[in-house]
Amino acid sequence: MNHSFSGLPPRSGLGLKTEHFREVLGAQPDIGFFEVHAENYMVAGGPFHHFLGLIREQYPLSLHGVGLSIGAEGPLDLQHLQRLAALIERYQPQSFSEHLAWSSHGPVFLNDLLPLAYDAPTLNRVCEHIDQVQSALKRPMLLENPATYLAFQRSTIDEADFIREVIRRTGCGLLLDVNNVYVSCINHQRNPLAYIDALPLQAVGEIHLAGFAEDTDSLGDRLLIDDHGAPIDNAVWALYRQVLERVGPIATLIERDNQLPAFSVLHAEARQADEWLHCAGGRS
Repeated sequence: MNHSFSGLPPRSGLGLKTEHFREVLGAQPDIGFFEVHAENYMVAGGPFHHFLGLIREQYPLSLHGVGLSIGAEGPLDLQHLQRLAALIERYQPQSFSEHLAWSSHGPVFLNDLLPLAYDAPTLNRVCEHIDQVQSALKRPMLLENPATYLAFQRSTIDEADFIREVIRRTGCGLLLDVNNVYVSCINHQRNPLAYIDALPLQAVGEIHLAGFAEDTDSLGDRLLIDDHGAPIDNAVWALYRQVLERVGPIATLIERDNQLPAFSVLHAEARQADEWLHCAGGRS
C-alpha cells in the first residue's frame, strides 16, 4: 500500500448504495471500506448525510469524484471544487480520486466521462488542473485510468506514458481500474498486461474492479462497455491477480452501479478480492 496516496487498509471495499444503508448499519459486515460518489453528497443536509455520517464512524471512507472534468478544455468549476473541499473537510476520507476524462464544455455538463486526445497541450492542461485540485484540497488525489471506445488521430503520446508523465509532474497517485484496462485494451486490440506494466505502479493507491457489458462494433469485433452492471468477469479477476503480484495488497473496490443485486452478492465478490489480497500479503 502506498500510504502517501491513500490511507485505506489493504482490504476490499464496496460502493455504498442508499438501498444498503440500513443493512450496513444493522449487520455491520466485515468490509474494509466504503466508497461514495462525491457529487451525491454535495448538499447541506438530508438523509444521505445522516446515514453516511453513521457509517463513516464505523468504516474507512473513499471519496470518488465524477464531476471535476479534469480533462476539460475550459477552467475548473471553482464552486464545484469548493463544495468538494467542504465535503472532504466534513468526512476526512482516507482517499479521494477522480477520472482522467472530461464531462463539461463551457456551461454545459454532460453526464458522461469522455476521452481525451493525448498530446502536449492536453498534458499541460491536465497537470495544471490536478495541481489546482490538490492545492485546494490540501492532499494528493488519485487519478483513474479511463475506459475508452475510440482514440484520437491527433494523439501523440501513448496513454500509459501520458498517465506516467502526469503523475511525475503533479505528484498525484494512480487509481488503477483493472476493468477499465481490460475494456480499453480489448476495444483497441492491445495487451492488457503490457499496458499495466507501462504504468507507474509505485503510485497505485487504490484498485477498482467492476463488470462490463459486451457488444460488437460496426466491423463485427468485440466491443466492451464499462457499465458497472454485471459481476466481475473471470478475465478481469485473472488480470487483478497479476496486478497484485506486481504491487502487493492494495485497497480494492468492487464497483456496481447498475442492476444492483442483494448486498450479500456484492459482499461475496468483496470476500473473493480479500482472499487474493491475503495471498498477495503472504507473498510480499
